[in-house]
Amino acid sequence: MAYRNWSDFLPHNVEICPIELPGRGARLQQPAYRDMKPLVEALGEALMPYLDKPYALFGHSMGALIAFELARWIRRLKLPAAQLLFASGHTAPQLGCNHDPIYHLPDEAFKAKLRELNGTPEAVINNEELMALLLPMLRADFQVNETYRYEPEPALAIPIIALGGRDDRDVTIASLQAWQQQTSSRFSLHIFEGGHFFLQSAQLQVLQTVAEHLKNILMKLMSYQ
Repeated sequence: MAYRNWSDFLPHNVEICPIELPGRGARLQQPAYRDMKPLVEALGEALMPYLDKPYALFGHSMGALIAFELARWIRRLKLPAAQLLFASGHTAPQLGCNHDPIYHLPDEAFKAKLRELNGTPEAVINNEELMALLLPMLRADFQVNETYRYEPEPALAIPIIALGGRDDRDVTIASLQAWQQQTSSRFSLHIFEGGHFFLQSAQLQVLQTVAEHLKNILMKLMSYQ
């Protein structure tokens, strides 16, 4: 749902294909993934029929890690590679998790950590019925992220665009710059005003940046035709 209006701001010949993982939205009743590898394999298999057109991958927070591992899974299967990888709001994968795991904490302690991240509205956290629905999904997300183990592979041969929030306490500029080690191609870093959820607070600026990179790729592809 976070990407529902992106098509209003991007080039008309760019199609937005948002991914809804099990355990959220319309798939709330489905068991959420708790481990990166089966999540990426299932996602890759679902996307295989759609990789016949030029495409880019975008992921924010845990999604950046998923997009990165998906790009490597695609390469291992020798499938058509993405034109770009946008890694938003997450430290470079080789740096590992930068905080103690919280996914296993008791409910009240877990909710206190959510408050610290400032990404879940207080009204939602205080709604017991709603949190009873959301807690399993949130815990699963944190478990995927916090139990992830980076396995060294050659750098990707696709450009990586890293994005971050200037006031993000957990994802520093240095940790975003480290994404450069994961590409043998072009690397760009863009910092926006806001914290971890700058994707919402600085949405227009983010979309302008994404659009500019996509336009450059489209012009390059057209020149080859």
